[in-house]
Amino acid sequence: SFSTAGCTFEEDSDPNQCEYSQGEDDDFEWELIRSYMMPHLTPDLPHGSYLMVNSSQHAPGQKAHLLFQALSENDTHCLQFSYFMYSRDGHSPGTLSAYVRVTGGLVGSAVWNASGSHGRQWHQAELAVSLFWPSEYQVLFEVVVSSERKGYLGLDDILLLNYPCSKAPHFSRLGDVEVNAGQNATFQCVAAGKAAEAERFLMQRQSGEMVPAASVKHISHRRFLATFQLDEVSKADQDLYRCVTQSSRGSGVSNFAELIVKEPPTPIAPPQLLRAGSTYLIIQLNTNSIIGDGPIVRKEIEYRMTSGPWSEVHAVNMQTYKLWHLDPDTEYEISVLLTRPGEGGTGKPGPPLISRTKCAEPMRAPKGLAFSEIQSRQLTLQWEPLGYNLTRCHTYTVSLCYRYFVGTGHNQTFQECVKMERNANRYTIKNLLPYKNIHVKLILSNPEGRKEGKEVVFQTDEDVPGGIASESLTFTPLEDMIFLKWEEPVEPNGLITQYEISYQSIESSDPAVNVPGPRRTVSKLRNETYHVFSNLHPGTTYLFSVRARTGKGFGQTALTEITTNISAPTFDYGDMPSPLSESESTITVLLRPAQGRGAPISTYQVIVEEDRPKKLKRELGGQECFPVPLTFDDAVSRGSVHYFGAELPASSLTEAKPFTVGDNQTYSWTPPLEPKKAYLIYFQAMSNLKGETRLNCVRIARKAACKESKRPLEVSQHSEEMGLILGICAGGLIVLIILLGAIIVVIRKGKPVNMTKATINYRHEKTHMMSAIDRSFTDQSTLQEDERLGLSFMDTHNYSNRGDQRSSVVNESSSLLGGSPRRQCGRKGSPYHTGQLHPAVRVADLLQHINQMKTAEGYGFKQEYESFFEGWDASKKKDKTKGRQDHVSTYDRHRVKLHPLLGDPNSDYINANYIDGYHRSNHFIATQG
Repeated sequence: SFSTAGCTFEEDSDPNQCEYSQGEDDDFEWELIRSYMMPHLTPDLPHGSYLMVNSSQHAPGQKAHLLFQALSENDTHCLQFSYFMYSRDGHSPGTLSAYVRVTGGLVGSAVWNASGSHGRQWHQAELAVSLFWPSEYQVLFEVVVSSERKGYLGLDDILLLNYPCSKAPHFSRLGDVEVNAGQNATFQCVAAGKAAEAERFLMQRQSGEMVPAASVKHISHRRFLATFQLDEVSKADQDLYRCVTQSSRGSGVSNFAELIVKEPPTPIAPPQLLRAGSTYLIIQLNTNSIIGDGPIVRKEIEYRMTSGPWSEVHAVNMQTYKLWHLDPDTEYEISVLLTRPGEGGTGKPGPPLISRTKCAEPMRAPKGLAFSEIQSRQLTLQWEPLGYNLTRCHTYTVSLCYRYFVGTGHNQTFQECVKMERNANRYTIKNLLPYKNIHVKLILSNPEGRKEGKEVVFQTDEDVPGGIASESLTFTPLEDMIFLKWEEPVEPNGLITQYEISYQSIESSDPAVNVPGPRRTVSKLRNETYHVFSNLHPGTTYLFSVRARTGKGFGQTALTEITTNISAPTFDYGDMPSPLSESESTITVLLRPAQGRGAPISTYQVIVEEDRPKKLKRELGGQECFPVPLTFDDAVSRGSVHYFGAELPASSLTEAKPFTVGDNQTYSWTPPLEPKKAYLIYFQAMSNLKGETRLNCVRIARKAACKESKRPLEVSQHSEEMGLILGICAGGLIVLIILLGAIIVVIRKGKPVNMTKATINYRHEKTHMMSAIDRSFTDQSTLQEDERLGLSFMDTHNYSNRGDQRSSVVNESSSLLGGSPRRQCGRKGSPYHTGQLHPAVRVADLLQHINQMKTAEGYGFKQEYESFFEGWDASKKKDKTKGRQDHVSTYDRHRVKLHPLLGDPNSDYINANYIDGYHRSNHFIATQG
């Protein structure tokens, strides 16, 4: 028999050959049917002996197991069995499956199964199991009741044949497959048999998972190759796999082969850093401990920038390795790669070593330093953006250093360095000084070095200048001018183009000055830091403001107040007439108020000075006033020649009024004048202001002594009049010589001469001539006095610099009146006398002069006219002073002093002629020039 084991379930079969058992983990038992023992057997079941399951008696899904004996064959064999599946109405009674379980293994998935109703007959199937000794397997039959629960399932004639199956192919031995994790595993199953016998090829995992064949290739007409592939296997895929063919006629089952999945090796520890430079790293691999499977056939180092997308792998054959050509100050991740045999044997990178290279010295300093905006007190700069290739370090600082000189010299320097924010290429320097050269440079530094850029000079813009320091204003005040000097502002803030000085009178002690006065402005060039202000009022306070200007405008103003010095008072005695009256012991003069200059008049004094002939006369230009008051008694005790005859408050002399010197009535300390002495009368005015005193005095009269035939001429007059006297004398001698010559000629011709008559005529002519000489001398003296009066008046009003504050200012009028005419002691005098030609009279004083002439005793216009030459033909005589007198056909005339007309230097007087008409009416005719 070809059967070595089996079960026919017949009553007379060998029990040693049929070993089966019911399952223990199922739901119900298979039922043994022997038809000959069952008279009422349903016609749906066949006759004979077999195992049967009635589906109608069990619940859907219930199972019944039947285990065939364990088999361990040495050669090819075939397991054959018959099955019955029938339901009268055609429903499936359930599912019949066959399992091949390796001893000690899992049941796995069914290698064969059938379901449905196959008719009321037996069907045969084969199991070609390619499993040999020492392996052992066992076949398990399983019935699962269907949901219809109708019909019958039967199993019979389970036979183990010692020849190949004819209905199922046999597989060649399936070998183990080893792959690295992550790779594809491929199983190739070679089957022998007819291709048509195999409906489909499957790979069955021990756990039960089924994988369809990737491809089936026919090697020959009875051999074919089935390929199975498991993609990207891992350790979880490592298991036992076998090949299975399935068809309704049976199944082929191969042995289990193992899928071995190896894990590629990975180091446990990261590499170790031995040394770091700016462009290199030296590491140790540190691969003694790994995770994964060996053996290790190759070692590699993979490194990359932590922030970069790229990586590089270098093969290593030593435990230490140097990575070079790295970037400075860059962080790198360094890992070790280990490789085992097989495709995909390179394991994952080990733990990385994260290390940073050192910084390298900067390549150069930043370039492109330029300004983007310049103002007077700030400067905005910009420069090129800095890249890593320039800094060569991620940790770097850019410092902007600037300096500039402060003060007027270059001995003080302000300097500062400012660290820029990262990635900044623009900065504004603030709080600078205007119009300054700012020296700027950039410094790039990192831990390994620094690079300084070239210094670039920028100039800030101008601004309005600072104020001129008030303490720098220095000045020298005079009477009518001020010298002011200042210094350039401490902060010019640019190029000074102009100084502007404004001044205005704000206070004055002189009531004639209007305050506040108009504001005046003076402009000076940048190199002129001083100015002389003229035509100012004495004793007046001026407010000065000085400010500088640049192209941006004017700066702050420096203010100061300066007060001019006061000047000496001035008198209006240009053409003062003779004394109003005169006696032996008194003289009455006209006192006129003085004009204060810068300060009001505080006091008037009348000074009496004895005019001694042997005394050195006071020169006109060098006369000094009388600052120290002396009474008559003090003067006598000290032997002084002058004393104060009176002191008048300024309020008592608001207009011109007469004053009598020596009356001993108005002022008890003014004794009578001694008749036998000559006196000079002075009028002095005094101004006081804040401890400053100014004096001016003028001689207003001279009282001659009694019995004095003629007032001695002043020294200055003698030198001028002596030549005139000598000329007149020489002319007289020439006339005498001519007369004597004429007498001699007459005598020689024998003509008698009346000596008596000639003598009388000579004497009369001589007398007439001497009188003319005397009167002419008086006229010339008066004219010379007028000329000197005009010069003195101009000198009085000319500019004079009185720098010394301590000295008394003297401005004596040169219109010193002639002395009083001689008189006999005891005779009452009149203000005017025959033979005295009155000097020039001002127009304003003409009416007063006329009134005085009318009230004078024994002297009037007629007497004044008779003092001229007797028999003088006024209509033919011409003035010796080149037209200074008009032709006179009247009784009397007066000369009035004036200022010259414009363009006519000889028009400085008026001739006023008194006319005594036939109708007793008096008239004046006045002509100028």
